[in-house]
Amino acid sequence: MVSNRCKIAVKEELTKLGLHFIIVDLGEVEIMETISIEQLEELKIALHSSGLELMDDKRAVLIEKIKNVITEMVHHTDELPKMNYSDFISEKLKYDYTYLSNIFSEVKGITIQQFIIIHKIERAKELLLYDELNLTEISYKLHYSSVAHLSNQFKKVTGLSPSHYKQLKDKRRSPIEEIGNSSDIN
Repeated sequence: MVSNRCKIAVKEELTKLGLHFIIVDLGEVEIMETISIEQLEELKIALHSSGLELMDDKRAVLIEKIKNVITEMVHHTDELPKMNYSDFISEKLKYDYTYLSNIFSEVKGITIQQFIIIHKIERAKELLLYDELNLTEISYKLHYSSVAHLSNQFKKVTGLSPSHYKQLKDKRRSPIEEIGNSSDIN
């Protein structure tokens, strides 16, 4: 789950099935009752019809949690954390970063760092299209060491310079859910 709409959809489906939830958070649901196999199947079908997936594989759940932390960090907060991303993710998920990094790379085929870069570039694209911040302000907001660093990563990921991208107003952004699902970075 990467949005409040997803959480609302999950809550609705749980309520329809007569299940009482304690927590419905990004990538996590805690139900008060013991859920029967039939209810679990009904929930899977209902979530699937809403475009969501029930995951019970611990590694898949952990990968989703990593993705959700990164998505929340880059797209849904005004300020990125002042600490290293690795420390932030590790602290947020209560796992050693090396462990998280190894599982993520093994399952997704890219590193957590590459996934973060892809998301930061997607956020930069969004900010460029809003036209409220200049490139210097965007690089500062996204914690780049310089405009040149942002520009280099932007070009590596998109094939375009930020200024050229901004001129192509019809260039569509990628949906957050699809970012990092293929090899978007060289």
